[in-house]
Amino acid sequence: MLYRLRIICIFFLSLQPMISVRMMKRIAVCILVLVSALSVSAQSLTLRSITDGSFSANGVWGVTPMADGQNYGQIKDGKRIVLSSFQTGKEVSVLFDADNTTGKIKLKKIDGYIMSPTGKDILLRTQTQPVYRRSHTAVYYIYNVQNRSIEALSDGGPQECPLWSRDGNMVAFVREGNIFLVRLRYNNAETQITKDGKFNEIINGKPDWVYEEEFVTNRSFDFNADGTMIAWIRYDESKVPMFSFPMYKGLKPAIEENALYPGSYEYKYPVPGAANSKVTVHTYELKSRAMRQLKLPLDADGYIPRIAFSDDPEKLLVMTQNRHQDRLEVYCCNPRSTECRMILRDEVKPYVGEAAYTMFKTVPGGFVIQSERSGYAHLYMYDLNGTQKCEVGRGQDIITEFYGYDPAAGAFYYQAVDDCPMRTAIFKCDAKGKVTRLTTEKGQNSAVFSADYKYYMLTYMSLETPPVYSLRNGSRTLAVLEDNKSLADKVRGMNLAKPEFFKFTTADGVELNGIMVKPAGFDPSVKYPVIMFQYSGPGSQMVIDSWYAGNCSAALLERYMAQEGFISVIVDGRGTGGRGAAFEKQTYLKLGQLESHDQVETAIWLGQQPYVDKDRIGIWGWSFGGFNTLMSMSEGRGVFRCGIAIAPPTSWRYYDTVYTERYMRTPQENESGYDVSPITRASQLHGSLLICHGLADDNVHFRNVAEYTEALVQADKDFRQLIYTNRNHSIFGGNTRNHLYRQIINHFKSNM
Repeated sequence: MLYRLRIICIFFLSLQPMISVRMMKRIAVCILVLVSALSVSAQSLTLRSITDGSFSANGVWGVTPMADGQNYGQIKDGKRIVLSSFQTGKEVSVLFDADNTTGKIKLKKIDGYIMSPTGKDILLRTQTQPVYRRSHTAVYYIYNVQNRSIEALSDGGPQECPLWSRDGNMVAFVREGNIFLVRLRYNNAETQITKDGKFNEIINGKPDWVYEEEFVTNRSFDFNADGTMIAWIRYDESKVPMFSFPMYKGLKPAIEENALYPGSYEYKYPVPGAANSKVTVHTYELKSRAMRQLKLPLDADGYIPRIAFSDDPEKLLVMTQNRHQDRLEVYCCNPRSTECRMILRDEVKPYVGEAAYTMFKTVPGGFVIQSERSGYAHLYMYDLNGTQKCEVGRGQDIITEFYGYDPAAGAFYYQAVDDCPMRTAIFKCDAKGKVTRLTTEKGQNSAVFSADYKYYMLTYMSLETPPVYSLRNGSRTLAVLEDNKSLADKVRGMNLAKPEFFKFTTADGVELNGIMVKPAGFDPSVKYPVIMFQYSGPGSQMVIDSWYAGNCSAALLERYMAQEGFISVIVDGRGTGGRGAAFEKQTYLKLGQLESHDQVETAIWLGQQPYVDKDRIGIWGWSFGGFNTLMSMSEGRGVFRCGIAIAPPTSWRYYDTVYTERYMRTPQENESGYDVSPITRASQLHGSLLICHGLADDNVHFRNVAEYTEALVQADKDFRQLIYTNRNHSIFGGNTRNHLYRQIINHFKSNM
C-alpha cells in the first residue's frame, strides 16, 4: 500500500506544470489525509459501528434507593429486581424473579418498577408504549414481595403515571384523562375519581403536551401525608388550537392501517400568543368523596408547573407562574377549605428558568426551591409560612442539581459547577453552612443517594474516561461497580484523534469555550477543512468535560470526521449555561441573533489559524442547533462553505408557547424579535445547505421546513432536503440514524 502511495505521489508531482498551485495544495492535503489514515490502526471507525451500539458504555440502570438506607434495587436481565448493598455493591437478596412467582399471572419480563413506600409491594411495569418525550402508557401489576403473588393493577386498560400513597395502601393512576384509585386493603377495589376526561379536551392529573415538554413533568397529582386526600391539576385544552400531521405506513415499525391511505395524528399544540390550557387545582376526599376546586388566585393565562403536598396533610403547595414567566409564586392551600395563601413570590428578570421547578422539593416543615435572584443558581429553604430558613450557595456558585435534604443532620446534597463551566462536582452543605466537596474527580459527576444520605452511587466521566460507577461514603470509595475499562481500552487502542479544550476571545471581547478534534497525524503546516457543531440554546452546554460531549459517546462522530480529514470544533456561544444568568440571559427577546453572531466569530477566528482553510468551514446542528445553523449561514458574513440543519425551528412563531415566550414574550409584544428568523433571512443564505426533518416530529413540526424551503425557492436559493417518514424529533428507528449520519458526512465531503 505504501509503495502504491509513493507511485501516486510521483504521478501527481509530474503533473505540477499542468495544474494550479491551489490544486496542488488540495492534492497535498488529500495525500496527507491518506497517509494519516494509513497510520491509524486497521480497526478504524465506521458510521455503522458508531450507531449500532458497538461503543456503548455499560451502565448501572434502574437504581432505586430503599427506605432502609442500606440497599438499592436494580433490574437485572429484564426479569429480576435485585437488592444490593450501598456499602459493597454485592447482591443481598432478590425482590422479584419472573421465574419464581406464585399464582396464575406470569410475566416474561418487566420494563420498570416502582417500590411502595413500605417496601412490601412493587408496581411492575410491562407493555410500555411511549406517548411523548416523558410520558408512556403501560400495563402495571402489583407484586407482593412476601408471598410472591402478582395481581393486575387494573383490568380497564393501560395506565399512566401511577403513584403510591405514602402508607403504601393505595395506588392512583391516569387513564384516558381521568384519575383512578386502587385500594390494596379492599381487594384492589378500583374507584374512578374523575369522569370528565376527554381526548384533546380535558385531562386530569396528567400534563398536556406543552406542560410535559417544557415544565419537565409527566404527572400532576399527589396524595396527602395521611392518605385521606388526592389533589390534581385539571387541564382544559378545549380552546387550544389543534395541530395535525400525516402518518404513513412506513417501516420499522410498519403501521399497517395506513397501508392504502395515510392516517393522521391530531393533538393540541399552542403556538406563541395562542391560548394555553386553562388550569385549575382540585381535591378529592377519599372518605366523603367530596370534590373541591381550590380558590387559587391565578392569572387568567397563568401556569401551574407543580403541586405537592407537604408533610402536613392539610397543606398543599401550589407553584404558579405568570405567562411572561418572570414571576414565580408558591401558595400554601387548605385542600378542604380550598383557601390559598401566597407564601413566596420570586421575581427574577428577565425570566425564571426551568430549574426553579425541576429542583423544587418538599422537606419536613417546608420546601426547597432554586432561584437565580442573585445572578447565580442557589438553593433556598422556606418553612410553610414562607419564612426563609437558609440559602445554599454563595457568590458565583451555580447549583445544577439538588439531590435532597437530610433533616436529621440539617445537610443539603447537590451538584454544582466546579472550578469551570465544563465540570461539575458533588457537594454537601451542613447545618452551619460549611460546604464540603465530596468528589475529587475532574469531569462530570452525578449521584444517587441512599435514603439517609449516608451513601451514594457516583457516576463519574470525562472526555477521556467513560462512565465509572462507584459507591461512596462521603469522599471515600467503598466499591467500584463498573469502570468500563474495556471500552476505554478499545477506544484508546484505535489511535483515534483526541478531543481537546480550547478558548478564544471574539472581536467583541467575549471569551468562549470550545472543544477541538484534530486528525490523527495532525500537521500544523497543512490547512485543514473544519466542521463546526453546536446547539446554542438557552442554558445548554455542549462544551463539557464528559464522555458524552459532542455527538454519540466519546465524541465518536467528531473523531470519525477527523479520520476523514476534517478538524471538528464545538463552541458554546452567548446564551449557553454554566456561566451565570448574565451570560445566559443576554439573548432575551432576540433568540438567534447573538448565538449566530458568535458562531460566525468562531469561524472567523478559526480561519485565522495557520492550520485552517478559511474557505472550507462548515457548520451543523440539531433542533435549536439546526435553527442556529440557518441563522449563522444567513448572518450576512459568508464564512460557511456549507451547513446542515436537522429538525430546525425556522420561525419562533411556529414553536410552543411556554418555551418560546419564556425567552421571546409573545409575537404581539416582540414583533421585531420574531421577525429575525431563518425565513426572513432566506435571501441571505450563503453556502451549500442540507436540511433534514422527520415527518412525525411532534416537537418541531415539519411545517418549519416546509415554510423555510418555500422561502428559499422564492429567493432562488439552492438546497438539498431529506425527509424521514414517520420519524419524530430524534429521527431514529431501524436504519434511520445510520442513514442520517451518512448523509451528514457525504454532504461535508462533497462540498468541502
